[in-house]
Amino acid sequence: MEARSITAEVAMGPRMVEDPAQLVPEVAEVSAALFKATGNHSVPRTTISLLQLRAGQIVGNTYLTVLHTGFLRKAGESEERITAVSSWQDAPYFTGAERAALALVEAVLQPSAHGERVSDALYAEVAEHYDPKALATLMIAIGQVNFFIPIALIAKPVPGRSFTEPWN
Repeated sequence: MEARSITAEVAMGPRMVEDPAQLVPEVAEVSAALFKATGNHSVPRTTISLLQLRAGQIVGNTYLTVLHTGFLRKAGESEERITAVSSWQDAPYFTGAERAALALVEAVLQPSAHGERVSDALYAEVAEHYDPKALATLMIAIGQVNFFIPIALIAKPVPGRSFTEPWN
């Protein structure tokens, strides 16, 4: 397979013309259930959007990064905080709890040279900031974005369109 030149323009249309949700309508129930589960108020919606933005950055997907950047802007987040998500480790804009969530999503999505991705030490650090329900919600939020990563990478919905209308 030949690689695309880095200077080649990227098409502004989805790779997969058909909307996967229309082809497999049962996915709407799964999506709604995940959104409802992460909206249980045990973790601020902003924190969930921060970790889901970081997930989009890690997998290198423009659709997800634009989507979650938009959610954060609509929530009133500053451009400094949004921009600094990619380099959160040395940015002064995040709380300890947000840093724990960002570290957790990175551990889940990135291979570890040291074996287990989520170490006992990381788990203990995250658990210092989140009670069991909130920690379970963080796990579901990471699962939620992971549910959509294959759709975003394979079908390539159009960046900047609503998550309910990416194929229009």
